[in-house]
Amino acid sequence: MPRREVVEAFAKRLEDGDFIGAIEQFYVPDAATYENDAAPTVGRDKLVAKERGVLAASREVKAVRIGPSLIEGDHVATRWTFSFTNAEGVTRTLDEIAWQTWRGDKLIEERFYYDPKQLGR
Repeated sequence: MPRREVVEAFAKRLEDGDFIGAIEQFYVPDAATYENDAAPTVGRDKLVAKERGVLAASREVKAVRIGPSLIEGDHVATRWTFSFTNAEGVTRTLDEIAWQTWRGDKLIEERFYYDPKQLGR
């Protein structure tokens, strides 16, 4: 079960815009993430590379946590709003729920649930 202060430190890294640092610090080497029902991305190095691609495609990415992260045993649920601003200055917002599985103070799996139609608005 993750300690509350570790979950808070992880959230702060995201809110501070240090998405790569959060992955490098908190994910285990063989961590997996899932976007809705898509096949997983497995391995911290692949997760970092994927995140670098998202960041490179955006002029700015902002993360805002909505409410507290809920911790129950090895599971953490957090509601997020992400804003992606592209090179032309157009901002798209994504509201998502992140469902995480932790082993102690390290993330082993994260599933992102959101409506992809949000990005087309």
